[in-house]
Amino acid sequence: MSLLGIDVGTTGTKAVAFNLDGEVVASAYREYPLLSPKPGWLELDAHQVTEAILEAIREVAARTKHDPVRAISVSCQGEAAVPVSKDGEILYNTPISFDARTDELARWWAERMSPKEVFRITGMPLHPMYTILKVLWMREHEPEVFRRVWKFLCYEEYVFYLLGLEPTTDYSLAARTMAFDVRQKRWSERMLGVAELSEDIFPKVAPSGTAVGVVPRGKAEEFGLPRGVVVVTGGHDQPCNALGSGVVGEGLAAYGVGTVECIAPAFKEVRHPERLLAHNFTCYPHVAPELSVTLAFNFTGGSLLRWYRDTFGEREREEAERLGKDPYDLILSDLPEGPTELLVLPHFTMTGTPYFDVKAKGAILGLTLSTSKKEFVKALLEGVTMEMRLNMELLEEAGVQVHELRLTGGGAKSPVWSQIKADILGHPISTLWVSEATSLGTAILAGVAVGEFRSVEEAAGRLVRVRETFEPDPGRHRQYAERFELYKELYPSLKDILHRA
Repeated sequence: MSLLGIDVGTTGTKAVAFNLDGEVVASAYREYPLLSPKPGWLELDAHQVTEAILEAIREVAARTKHDPVRAISVSCQGEAAVPVSKDGEILYNTPISFDARTDELARWWAERMSPKEVFRITGMPLHPMYTILKVLWMREHEPEVFRRVWKFLCYEEYVFYLLGLEPTTDYSLAARTMAFDVRQKRWSERMLGVAELSEDIFPKVAPSGTAVGVVPRGKAEEFGLPRGVVVVTGGHDQPCNALGSGVVGEGLAAYGVGTVECIAPAFKEVRHPERLLAHNFTCYPHVAPELSVTLAFNFTGGSLLRWYRDTFGEREREEAERLGKDPYDLILSDLPEGPTELLVLPHFTMTGTPYFDVKAKGAILGLTLSTSKKEFVKALLEGVTMEMRLNMELLEEAGVQVHELRLTGGGAKSPVWSQIKADILGHPISTLWVSEATSLGTAILAGVAVGEFRSVEEAAGRLVRVRETFEPDPGRHRQYAERFELYKELYPSLKDILHRA
């Protein structure tokens, strides 16, 4: 038998089936485009996402006949919601997290409710990204569409709906709507009152790892699934990634290195929640029981290395194609020892935490005629990690302690980058045998719900295995600590100039 974890992301859906030893039995991935019909708008066509979900599930189901799927759980991006009519029609495209059309509504909300109160109830810093503001935008700008809406479904509960079950969200994903009371574990009367919305427009809520039901026979045949498959609540993708990385207690954090870099530590309580709010950190339920998570992230992240590859890496791309290698392996080979003489402010998109500055721009300082191409590459890696060190320093000031980071995503494949991160952050960086940590986290939730594991802690202990640990080099860490003091001055010194540039 196998456990199926489905992850509905911003640009693609992945379905991965694991056996009870945590080994991948089958996987499938389907991409879809990110649409921008107007400047600042970023959205998905839910019809295309639906097709990707259906195809991914069917492919995995067809390839697991000898290890039939027993249970399914789902993780997904936060905030994005599908407006669905009572008869199942998709009524509008899905604005994703950093679609900018709700900026004015966030300011409107701030006039009616203080950011401190919003954070106290929802665990979210007031920001345009959250689902409740997208709902208000639709009510204001697409009233005829809004009039027909039965439910706004984030992609976790939308998958359940496609499988023929009652749409049910979990606490972690419900929190990303900014309409959920994270203490009372229910839709917030206060938030819905400000918005003048009924809670009926959102789905039922249950803890992560709750069995929602069994896939109906007709739906099972449609998807190629065996009879009796149990469907289980999963969660927001970052907490699921943390669970799949073994983050089921304090002191550990998942470190996702992809297009976006995100550190997700777990904790039981935080000593200074006001400091989390001051730096735009969240505080909301983990998918593991009795724990909370926060997120420190940088939107530029690994996309900075991709920008280098596509802009300056033509020779490496050609050589990699000739040799049958990954161009990143060539780009990251033979980097200079020790810290570079460059400082990179990695705000090439917008910032994530702690600034939430949508007008920010990147900067590269210290260039001379003797700067080499390899030094330039290494400086990009250093800059991204310096930004994450800044975030970790602020988390520690709030009382969130991290002693070890579990690296996941595409960046985890590079020993060079892993060592740079360990040297800058001053903490051990561990890579894992299973790279699909988000899907594994959802599979763990599915396995616990059907009794294959006694707890998420037991399952994580059995299934999450460290592949390699990179310890920080004390000498290089001291050197980077000196460079970090300079790095902390970059954004405050350059902010106004870059806003006007």
